[in-house]
Amino acid sequence: MSKTIVQPIGQKRLTNVAVVRLKKHGNRFEIACYKNKVLSWRSGVEKDLDEVLQSHTVYSNVSKGILAKTKDLTKAFGTDDQTKICLEILDKGELQVAGKERESQFSSQFRDIATIVMQKTINAETQRPYTINMVERLMHEIHFAVDQHSSSKKQALEVIRELLKHFPIKRSPMKLRLTVPAQKFSSLNEKLDSWSACIASRDESGNQLSVVCEMDPSLFRDCDAFIRSMQGRLEILAVSVHCEGDTNVDHYDDHEDLPPASLPKDFVHKEFMESVPESSERLQEQALSSGNGNAEGRIKQNKCSTCYAFVGDSKQYREHFKSDWHKHNLRRKTRQLPPLTAEECLADLELGDSNADLQDYSF
Repeated sequence: MSKTIVQPIGQKRLTNVAVVRLKKHGNRFEIACYKNKVLSWRSGVEKDLDEVLQSHTVYSNVSKGILAKTKDLTKAFGTDDQTKICLEILDKGELQVAGKERESQFSSQFRDIATIVMQKTINAETQRPYTINMVERLMHEIHFAVDQHSSSKKQALEVIRELLKHFPIKRSPMKLRLTVPAQKFSSLNEKLDSWSACIASRDESGNQLSVVCEMDPSLFRDCDAFIRSMQGRLEILAVSVHCEGDTNVDHYDDHEDLPPASLPKDFVHKEFMESVPESSERLQEQALSSGNGNAEGRIKQNKCSTCYAFVGDSKQYREHFKSDWHKHNLRRKTRQLPPLTAEECLADLELGDSNADLQDYSF
């Protein structure tokens, strides 16, 4: 007996579906939409309803294909017109997304909020902006949770207010140019002092006086109202001012210039120490140590933070990573031991080989 495949004639397959759900009067109503079209409709980009809805039908469960009852529609919306109800659900309903898609949206908005916080804040001690990774870490430490229904800028301002309570962070000042009549400059100067504004320059031209200053953004509205009352003019030169120039980081590398800790005296046997000068040349060919003392040469050389030594150009730098010296210091670094010089490393390697030989011939 042959088996035939039965295909339902009146069945409508919904593919590529984005469900918009609205709960009203204790009932759940859903509509089937095309993906990426709901947000376009809500932002005003898409105007054609047929490009958004897969069908002008209201469901109680789209995935199971259960239609909403007419009496429930009339009770909840006051009408049984499917198109009008679809428009209301499309505007007020909640878009259902998958778990990974929701996680991607939250991480993207979290990154946007962190970017706004980075642009609007500086370190209170160094007057320089924090990095985006540091801002994200601070946001995690205050247990910030993204609200998908609120704008990124509003949430960023809330994050800044919370960070001010726990970390050395402050709003980056705004740079303004204030132009007032010359006879009213004394009152402006008193106001700037009360606001703790930093005056960068003054310029007098004719009967008007222009002042370039930096002040806290929270005082912008008061400053604007004050300048208008004095019949002056306010110009925004920069929304966020950060400290310019390179940071002096020489003190961060002071510990790298210190000589590495030497081994204990009783660690290396005398007979191996006697053979060190003869065989150290072989190890020096693999890695170039810092011994020239020339400042220009030191600038061109690369420094290995594992071995605490300067090596040559990029080619010699790559060869250094393949050397026994560097590999041995890496193994010591994993055991939290100080690095060795080339001579000490060679002696340590020969001592290890000798101990291995003794173990092979021990009875």
